[in-house]
Amino acid sequence: MLIRLAIRDVVLIEALDLDFSSGLGALTGETGAGKSILLDSLGLALGARADSGLVRHGAPQAVVTASFDAGDDAAIAALLAENGLEGEPGEPLIVRRIVKADGGSRASINDQPVSAALLREVGGRLVEIHGQHDDRGLLNARGHRALLDAFGRFDLTSVAQAHARWRAAEAALETARADLETAERDREWLEHAVGELAALAPEPGEEEALASERSAMQKGARLAEDLSGVTAHLDGSDGALAGLRQAARRLDRIAHEHEALATALAALDRAVIEASEAEDALTAAGRAMAFDPERLDRIETRLFDLRGLARKHRVQPEELPALTEELSGRLARMAAGSEGLAALEKAVATARKAYETEAAALSEARAEAALRLDKAVAAELAPLKLDAARFRTAIERRPEAQWGAEGRDRVEFLISTNPGAPFAPLVKIASGGELSRFILALKVALAEAAGARTMIFDEIDRGVGGAVASAIGERLARLADKAQLLVVTHSPQVAARAARQLLIAKSHDGIVTRTGVRLLDEAERREEIARMLSGAEVTDEARAQAGKLLAA
Repeated sequence: MLIRLAIRDVVLIEALDLDFSSGLGALTGETGAGKSILLDSLGLALGARADSGLVRHGAPQAVVTASFDAGDDAAIAALLAENGLEGEPGEPLIVRRIVKADGGSRASINDQPVSAALLREVGGRLVEIHGQHDDRGLLNARGHRALLDAFGRFDLTSVAQAHARWRAAEAALETARADLETAERDREWLEHAVGELAALAPEPGEEEALASERSAMQKGARLAEDLSGVTAHLDGSDGALAGLRQAARRLDRIAHEHEALATALAALDRAVIEASEAEDALTAAGRAMAFDPERLDRIETRLFDLRGLARKHRVQPEELPALTEELSGRLARMAAGSEGLAALEKAVATARKAYETEAAALSEARAEAALRLDKAVAAELAPLKLDAARFRTAIERRPEAQWGAEGRDRVEFLISTNPGAPFAPLVKIASGGELSRFILALKVALAEAAGARTMIFDEIDRGVGGAVASAIGERLARLADKAQLLVVTHSPQVAARAARQLLIAKSHDGIVTRTGVRLLDEAERREEIARMLSGAEVTDEARAQAGKLLAA
């Protein structure tokens, strides 16, 4: 909802700050007072083309700032988040446009610079502006399907999910076909590679274990002479360990004769124990680093084969077991390729049928909703002096290449303005006044459907009066129960329906002409509506009639 509009130096507007509220607001004033300037200013803030001609004469730049309450609009929140423009919860959304007199322009959202294209996209979600030359909004056929779905309250989740499953099945089939074609081209190489790997039969962790064993053997070969010498000093009847044990036995016989002998015996016992441990450790080291030339030769041959095959396939040696499994799997799938493809083709057919079932049900529901929408719009045409016109929601099936998550249908709103005339797109055959009233009829019929929270109708009542103007005012007021509405009007019947009325007027101080806008109180509203009824000279009868319109 539009909360505030601040305009600086736009054409005849020097400085203007306007506050807005919910419901129906009317903007009135004499022809040429500047109502179009106000709408052009708002359009500029919403991303319209920047025209340096909008800059007030003598001013360096024009600035328009609009503040909105976006509420819990998920689409706007997602669009802002996608572009890194998240605002604070509960804070207004502020859009700003600056146009310089030399033609340059800048745009921002929440004081962060953005492109004019993004400003236009956000602005389109915030405000719908419907005028006699409008070619967007309801007149854009690309949005008609979404409007019909919103009118019918359709949940497209099941169709979207069925479409996703169908496309996923097709992708799996295409991948399998490509893999099979590649595999067939590489069959000879694949068979040779699998045979070579199977013959070598690499095992997980094998290369690391063999390398470690070879390293230990190589160390053993270098240390064999030293180990043998150390062992010779300890082992045998003449070795150090035998001498220690013999000395301990002889000392044991006399240790009781003196305290020092007992101490010496204890030390010898400890020495025997530690020397025995050293002997055991040397034996273990010798076994671990035992040098077996034949075993070493086998290890080096195996390592050479493993590393050579790894280089050939451009992998690490430890990856050879996984490569064996992968290539064997490809060869197996090739052998069972036709059978696998048949299963995938069946899955695609099943998924397609499920999607078509969901899409057909949606198409049927859309056809029923289209009849209801046509009837609802038809009911609004006669009161709006369009009783000769006919409205039709056309639904046609799109080519299969265009089927999507939203179904198979193309939807477009068509009209025939005269009996016997063919149906055609609304924008192509309706005149200015008819176009605005058709838009109003559609909006009333689609009142519950999704749309912007703020709608602006520019002179929708041009060329009509009396009962038709009253019908327009009644429908605008009805729409205002669902969204914020602003209407630029010359019709007293429409203005009287508004909850608030803003008067747009020019003033001249002898040098500069300015456009101003002010909120009217009840007495001023009655006087303005009386002027709209009677023209230049406001009569008592016009004031009385204005009072009746306001009271009604």
